[in-house]
Amino acid sequence: MEFLAYLTEGNVANFLLLLLRFAGIIAFFPFFENQLITNFIKGVFIFWLTILFIPLVGIIPPANMTIVEFIVAGLSEIMLGFLASMALQIVFGMISFGGEIISFAMGLTIANAYDPVTGAQKPIVGQLLTLLALLIMLGLDYHHLFLYFVSESIKEIPLGSFIYSHNYIQYIIQSFSHLFLIGLTMSFPIIALILLSDIIFGMIMKAHPQFNLLAIGFPVKISIAFSILVVIIPAVIIHFKREFLKAFDALSILFQ
Repeated sequence: MEFLAYLTEGNVANFLLLLLRFAGIIAFFPFFENQLITNFIKGVFIFWLTILFIPLVGIIPPANMTIVEFIVAGLSEIMLGFLASMALQIVFGMISFGGEIISFAMGLTIANAYDPVTGAQKPIVGQLLTLLALLIMLGLDYHHLFLYFVSESIKEIPLGSFIYSHNYIQYIIQSFSHLFLIGLTMSFPIIALILLSDIIFGMIMKAHPQFNLLAIGFPVKISIAFSILVVIIPAVIIHFKREFLKAFDALSILFQ
């Protein structure tokens, strides 16, 4: 019954705008856009969060808002979720790009598997690193940071009045330029050792033409790559933590 007190004539539009804000965030934020989560569950979750956070909006007197103004306000709420998710998605793109390079170097490009997170085909190593990144993200209390971001956005950005910041767009462009650099840096140790193994196998084939590269060289390259991958995974995790927390801190630019 206490919730009904907020459903006044002036708060109906704010309730719908808050619903759209949560819809934009859930639709684009990492983990929540998981294809394994059905649309029904997402819809119930969005509606429940809207009821939970509507007291932060408070009771607002009626405002004259036309249909066109309401549509523009609703699009701005969805844009807020989309722009906020880009910084976090780029961090996952770094992990995915590095995994694809590693898979290509190992010769496992054809061995793709269904990725339950995105619903697309991905190389096995890239999918492994992405799932590991999701576990690390949840270990960093991502679900709590998500709720904190929404509560701060309600306090700092009035419903329907979001305008993107040029500073944030500049940050996204810089982060996207670092995506390839960081992904290549994470995969460089494996690429270097596989390149060295190719040189050694080439010298062996010159000395012994009967050497069967496909029967011996291919499994050896995969074994070397997996051994190095096990060694560098702690460094990848530490780097992912730093980049993920940096990206979440950058979301505060949206409030400026």
